[in-house]
Amino acid sequence: MRYRQVLTGLVLAIVLFLFPLSAEAASSSSISRSAGNALKGQDFSGQSLIGEEYSNLNLENANFSNANLRGGVFNSSVLQGVNLHGVDFSEGIAYLVVFKDADLSDAIFTNAMMLRSTFDNVEITGADFSNAVIDRLQVKKLCAEASGVNSKTGVSTSESLGCS
Repeated sequence: MRYRQVLTGLVLAIVLFLFPLSAEAASSSSISRSAGNALKGQDFSGQSLIGEEYSNLNLENANFSNANLRGGVFNSSVLQGVNLHGVDFSEGIAYLVVFKDADLSDAIFTNAMMLRSTFDNVEITGADFSNAVIDRLQVKKLCAEASGVNSKTGVSTSESLGCS
């Protein structure tokens, strides 16, 4: 009897691993994935967007200033001209994201995974990147612009990037 329970559990685990169930609810994250250009220029300022996912979107000129984006995900998205001033993006993921002409000032990116993302002509005064994982070339680019101290964490931008 015990053997059958273990075997059944093992088979169920393998099936769920190979064929995961879609647990996508009708939430704003599922909407944001299918919104296309509809989110371009949208105002999300000051909102609680914890754990929200934005994949394959053009969020050009969107305003996320002072929003709570903890644990959020930006995947293969364009954030050109986006306002992320004062956001909390701790433990977030930004993979293959284009940050161009974006305002990242006074934002918190602690423990964020920001691999394969590009940072061109961004404002990072007072941003905290402590323990963020960013491609080395991009860190070098950010270090050239690093200045200021984050108003919430008290950490300097250059220190958080490990600039020397």
